[in-house]
Amino acid sequence: MNWNQEEEEENLLSLSRFEAMLKTDKVFFFDSEEFEDIIFHYLDTGKTNLAKKALKLALEQYPKSTDFKLIQVEILVYENKLDLAEKILNELHELEPTNEEIYIQRANMYSKKGNHQKAVELLETALKYTDDYADVYSMIGMEYLFMDELEKAKEYFIFCLKEDNEDYSALYNIVYCFDFLEQHREAVNFLNEFIDENPYSEVAWHQLGREHYTLKEYELSVRAFDYSILIDEWFLGAYMEKAKALEKLKKYEEAIVCYNHTLELDDPTAFAYLRIGRCYEKLQDRDSALKYYRKSVAEDPLLEKGWLAIIDLYAQEKKYKRALSYVNKALDLDEHNDDYWKRFGSLNYTLENYEDAYKGYEKAILCGSLDINVFLVFADMNVVVENYKKAVEMLVQYAEIYPGHNEIEYRLAGLHFILENEPSAMFHLNNALLIGFHNLTLFSEMFPGIYQKKSVQNLIKKYRN
Repeated sequence: MNWNQEEEEENLLSLSRFEAMLKTDKVFFFDSEEFEDIIFHYLDTGKTNLAKKALKLALEQYPKSTDFKLIQVEILVYENKLDLAEKILNELHELEPTNEEIYIQRANMYSKKGNHQKAVELLETALKYTDDYADVYSMIGMEYLFMDELEKAKEYFIFCLKEDNEDYSALYNIVYCFDFLEQHREAVNFLNEFIDENPYSEVAWHQLGREHYTLKEYELSVRAFDYSILIDEWFLGAYMEKAKALEKLKKYEEAIVCYNHTLELDDPTAFAYLRIGRCYEKLQDRDSALKYYRKSVAEDPLLEKGWLAIIDLYAQEKKYKRALSYVNKALDLDEHNDDYWKRFGSLNYTLENYEDAYKGYEKAILCGSLDINVFLVFADMNVVVENYKKAVEMLVQYAEIYPGHNEIEYRLAGLHFILENEPSAMFHLNNALLIGFHNLTLFSEMFPGIYQKKSVQNLIKKYRN
């Protein structure tokens, strides 16, 4: 039996004794280390009430223990009982003014109150008394993150990583800061320097791959992910990211191999199935693509991209009724999805089911679609059914969302002519021509009689000249 196994068995025995004690009136003796292990076990597993019971007994058996009082403070801060926590900290400070944990807990209090600058000052004081610099640097970094001071946060996370080169949480936070500041080239330089000193850090190689991917350096990205996988052949994220980079390089067969690795390493995911389907579609293997798209929605029935991939693939093959059947399945699961309703409208329009097409486009807009094409088609359908006032109302709203869009202005011009409001018609025609002559053909095709009007032709001629 190795040391770790022996320690784990001792911890389990302590927990069993403690829980047995709670079921009886007897009081068992535990040494201070046992109590700490019991308390932190319950805190780590979210059993706060049991942790508090263990702490109460610990304080009864060790009433002068600073460690247990600090754990008490930690729980009080977590429960937002800040006044009582501060009172205990003041008492402890009188006894042990150089105990770094007192400053750390006081910093946690100020952080919870939103006074992050004061928390930083206290943590800076804790640095004078601590041996665990990495942990305190990390906490200071988090306080600067809360203050949106990303440069300072990055600086302290780097300090932390220099103290503990295996603190991957600090490494992730450093990269997060670089990304937030859009310093991707600087991130690459930093990661390369870190890798020079820590060549077997699979996490650093993985992060380097992600930065190269962001910079569209896909070959370098794949190379970095390969090193990450060489170090840890079970690194699921590296396989997934490598596959995405291979897709960008149009190496779809290799990408499929990588995605399949992720399926072997862990439970299947809808995302992996979807990406494999995309790769097969790029390879023109539509049967395999559909197979994997269906697997993606079977794995996650609420995966919008999976349903849309199936629908769009059938629509490309002009199997409109088949595509529509999948739209209806998707709508049964989510009737508030504007993309589903948009396709419902489009497919019914193609199939000349104009009443259903009208319903689909209307529903898409009601569900929040901001797709300009949906707006324009729906407006045109109102024109076809001679619902001119509704078409005008809609287009006026769209003009506020899409200012300077001359397709909207040409339509408003034609509709105001139909409604015999010539001043408004000429105003919108003037706007359209100011924006440009593109789409003038659309105006002439939608409103041929109006296009021939003398006042219209004179205005067009004026702009041509």
